[in-house]
Amino acid sequence: MIGDLLAASRPLSWINTAYPFAAAYLLVAGTLDARWVIGTLFFLVPYNLAMYGINDVFDYASDLANPRKGGVEGALLSPQRHRTVLVSSIVLSAPFVVALIVLGSPLSWLILAISLFAVVAYSAPPFRFKEVPVLDSITSSIHFVSPAVYGFALAGGTATPGLVAVLTAFFLWGVASHAFGAVQDVVPDREGGISSIATALGAARTVRLALACWAVAGVLMLFTGLPGALAAVLALPYLWAAAPYHSVSDAESGAANRGWRHFLWINYACGFVVTMLLIWYAIAR
Repeated sequence: MIGDLLAASRPLSWINTAYPFAAAYLLVAGTLDARWVIGTLFFLVPYNLAMYGINDVFDYASDLANPRKGGVEGALLSPQRHRTVLVSSIVLSAPFVVALIVLGSPLSWLILAISLFAVVAYSAPPFRFKEVPVLDSITSSIHFVSPAVYGFALAGGTATPGLVAVLTAFFLWGVASHAFGAVQDVVPDREGGISSIATALGAARTVRLALACWAVAGVLMLFTGLPGALAAVLALPYLWAAAPYHSVSDAESGAANRGWRHFLWINYACGFVVTMLLIWYAIAR
């Protein structure tokens, strides 16, 4: 059971939600206190178990026809485990959420509520935002951007033009990432009767949309000043990974999985560069 819960939480992706919160909070608060520890642990494991576990439960029928599922790109849990995953998601998350409410402010409560709603509404009925084209990519992006926004709010940060540019760029990165990831599933999603941004727009147009979002995200970073402006170049690896599929047909859309696998390690490499830039920023301010 522990192994199944671990697989459902997608350990490879834990850092994608914990890091934005931890970095945002630390930059504003300048200290590693109880709120930082609790928030980082929450967005590291419980948040991901809820986000991906709920998805695996309610997507089980379509995942059976998806050759990508059953590994690092998604667990394929037997129906006997579904209740366990849902209950564990609630039980594991509850203590952290209660603690964060006690330690937070009304603004942080609102942002946390939006974040948790997006986690549930993406996959669970009656919402199933993942089956509403475009809204699926927007909701998915909220999954990753909201921890950063929450970190700023919890630490008592104030909005600045540079911060807005960074968060908008991050949001566009999230939209692009989800859209490109959906391309590889066009065939199994259609066979399973599931709608997505890629099934609606078609594989090629969805890739081009992702390329545009990554490019705009890179341009936005140019307006954040040094050292943030240097992060503009981080759009290039993503453009490199997705560009070969800008004309891929729906029938051959599964080939985009090769680009998606590049995307997974690109995240880690770019994360390292972002960390260096954040350290530079923290020292220079």
